[in-house]
Amino acid sequence: MAPNKRIQLCFLETACTGSYMASGQWRSSTDNGKTKDRLKYYMELAKLAERGKISAIFLADWYVGFDVYGGGLYTMLASGHQVAHLDPVPIISAIAAVTETVSFAATVSTSYVNPYILARQFSTLDHLTDGRVGWNIVTSHTKGAAKVMGLEKPVEHDERYLVADEYMEVVYKLKIKKIEHKGKCFTMSGRSQLHPSPQRTPVLFQAGTSKPGIGFVARHAEAMFLNPCTVKQGKKVIAEARAAAAAEGRDPASLKFFPCIVPIIGRTEEEAKKKHEKALSVVDAIGGLAQFSGYTGIDMSVFPLDEPFTSSTLKGGASIQSVLNAFEASTDSSSMDSASSEPWTPRRLGMRMALGGLHPCPIGSVSQVADVFEEWITEADCDGFNVAYVSNPGSFEDVVDLLVPEL
Repeated sequence: MAPNKRIQLCFLETACTGSYMASGQWRSSTDNGKTKDRLKYYMELAKLAERGKISAIFLADWYVGFDVYGGGLYTMLASGHQVAHLDPVPIISAIAAVTETVSFAATVSTSYVNPYILARQFSTLDHLTDGRVGWNIVTSHTKGAAKVMGLEKPVEHDERYLVADEYMEVVYKLKIKKIEHKGKCFTMSGRSQLHPSPQRTPVLFQAGTSKPGIGFVARHAEAMFLNPCTVKQGKKVIAEARAAAAAEGRDPASLKFFPCIVPIIGRTEEEAKKKHEKALSVVDAIGGLAQFSGYTGIDMSVFPLDEPFTSSTLKGGASIQSVLNAFEASTDSSSMDSASSEPWTPRRLGMRMALGGLHPCPIGSVSQVADVFEEWITEADCDGFNVAYVSNPGSFEDVVDLLVPEL
């Protein structure tokens, strides 16, 4: 590990039934994810995070839900996966009140939220939390989100980043002085209603890894949320983003990187394997497959569950093959899918998505999992992790009680 490099751990949470990448786990009798519509859940989570010296709770969010599989939301609703989805922003002030050091990052889209409204929201939260708030900047790409906002289709990918750039220009301006802004996408005349908050600007996260996304990160982000399967993939993206930041005149070391990781941790390897077996007993492969369809725009319901497929079978070919190749590259005896010699079928894909998905998924004793974390820090040059849970609250408790002391 790099000398004096501090590992920042974040809890990756979603304000809905189900985890970020673990469908079906709410069925477990010990899972508390069904209580996410009450503040007590988030207050207890925040207290746990503070006890474990966790840097931040990162709240992922999106509009509508994954409505591609089968042509609608029914499959996600029937699986109970990522449904009953609350707006994460109002949650922050309440959980900040029961903590002193842990921070909070909420996801809000530049595609549909007016920049004046957003600037006011996050300035308010920065005051109320005494400077403990971040904004995960996203652009919205799904047809479902566009339609509920009154549009026929979403803005095209590269154009969304041009809109987001101007959006950032507007929110940076909204300090004290009256602004007059007339651009291609936004027109605004007025001033912020708030006095400068402790951070002035919240910590800015972003997750895009396309060429426009990397450019946006280099110009605006302080931290980047990553979804690589392997150390090699993560290292490449991080190096590209640091180089892009340097080209913008920034110190590349000032940009921090947080890959998502989905560990199953035991005091012993045997205990971890038992936890994995328990997770498998309630896993929902169809829910995982529906999530994959939502990510890719490919309706996997039209393919027989147990018939092998390749990228040429699917509309979207090469991009899907890159996903499958990434899955294969990350498959080993310590991951949640060790069947690397088996062909890809929709069922196998759904199982993979239902337990860890696109992310590294180490299963092992606390020392074994800690070694994986350290490998990412050392080899990929990341700065920390967004840790997603499988069991709830067990996964986060294991991070606090087992992994943090080991690290």
